[in-house]
Amino acid sequence: MTITDSTPPLSKGRTLSEGGRRMSDETFIMLLVGGVAVGLFLIASVMVPNFFQLLNMLNLVTNNWAVISLGVGVTFLLVSGNFDLSVGGIVALSGVLAVWFAQSPDGANSLSTGLGLPYWLAVLGAFFGALAIGAMNALFVVRFSIPSIIVTLGTMMVARGIAQVITQGSQRNTNLPDAFGVLGNMTVFGTWVKLPVFLMVVLLVVAIFIERKAVFGRLTFWIGSNPIAANLSGIDKGKHVTYLYLFSSAIAGVVGILLASEFKSGYSNRGTLMEFDALVIALLGGVAIAGGFGSVVGMFFGAIILAVVTSAATGLVLSPDWQYILKAIAVFLAIMTQTWALARRNR
Repeated sequence: MTITDSTPPLSKGRTLSEGGRRMSDETFIMLLVGGVAVGLFLIASVMVPNFFQLLNMLNLVTNNWAVISLGVGVTFLLVSGNFDLSVGGIVALSGVLAVWFAQSPDGANSLSTGLGLPYWLAVLGAFFGALAIGAMNALFVVRFSIPSIIVTLGTMMVARGIAQVITQGSQRNTNLPDAFGVLGNMTVFGTWVKLPVFLMVVLLVVAIFIERKAVFGRLTFWIGSNPIAANLSGIDKGKHVTYLYLFSSAIAGVVGILLASEFKSGYSNRGTLMEFDALVIALLGGVAIAGGFGSVVGMFFGAIILAVVTSAATGLVLSPDWQYILKAIAVFLAIMTQTWALARRNR
């Protein structure tokens, strides 16, 4: 199969206008979301004391590295027309497995007793545990054609349930080797930037390249925009969606391992609601819930919007209950605005 068109189907828009080439709908939405993110930041800077500071701008990204990383895998799957609500459970499971595998076998009680594996082997085992959940997602979605939202909601509970059993509903944080806390707290190139933040940046760059330049990214758009035509074109949709689920679970596994290393504990409730935050930032960034439209850059701007709303709510001393309401309002307004803007643009 030869693919010559390098532009994803629904990102083209109309190609010509009076002044030359017309901006694609995808670029239009991305700029719109970016403008909203900047606008919200300026409004928050006026309303919240000390909000407009360089350190605060950096914290909006660095404090949300885990959700942004998860958003990459969730975005690719949404573009393909599939959901992944299992990532929060995978974060908990992989972190708990890494701790359990690395704990010494001679602990004083059951929560301090593990398998005593070398740290690198404990991390590898936890990573494969995450991939197993991704493979389970792909099996039921691809092989048995069960709706992805149902499958991944179920595997999220399975993953978190296993983590609950291993930790007995609590956490494992003792009898760990000294090396366990290195990865999550390591800085790169002698700067203050931690390894997890650096890996998030690398992941974003690689994802943008795949989305815009690689055949794999173009196939993702084609499958999401018209799965029937994709099958007729000879694209192996099942194999591609399987790779996407493994990719998403691999990201979630790495996030869980790094968080466990950062806090030196395996906590069964870690990652709670992260799957919904990852979904929210993708939707805020203009990713179509029906598939075939969206971008990783848009998802990143969506994360900034969510971070600004949450941080501003905290600065205004609003209760967590109001923060949930603000998130919901932000999602509704974003989807309505994007739909209205596209409809008006394409009249």
